[in-house]
Amino acid sequence: MEARLDKWLWAARIYKTRTLAADACKNGRITINGAQAKPSRTVKAGDEVGVRKSPVTYTFRVLQPIEKRVGAKLLPDILENITAPEQYELLEMSKISGFVNRARGTGRPTKKDRRALDDFTGPTSLSDEVDTGLNFSFGFDFDDEEEE
Repeated sequence: MEARLDKWLWAARIYKTRTLAADACKNGRITINGAQAKPSRTVKAGDEVGVRKSPVTYTFRVLQPIEKRVGAKLLPDILENITAPEQYELLEMSKISGFVNRARGTGRPTKKDRRALDDFTGPTSLSDEVDTGLNFSFGFDFDDEEEE
């Protein structure tokens, strides 16, 4: 029995959607027995599927080539995780090193950051400073105004 690679990756719960599985294949992140594979490639029992999810490359042995998604409890019947222990050590090291997808302080401010900025810069609108909308000054005099 054989199954399409993208369907198997989805059915074995390695990817949430079949589209994500197909995109991973197209981008060269999936290998079968060491060779890069297209989404339409078929897998059979005994194949070794490598899945590169940065920074780790997971390796699975296909026990049953299925195309219908199964519950998480049935996964030991579908695949065997044969990922090398070094890969998990690499994952632990990246967690310990504090690697985050973006550098701290870059990107959009959090709610707390925004509120701190608002407090620092003062009032948020002209209505906080002005009693009526007409009694405020621009900080300079217009030349065309006549003095009395």
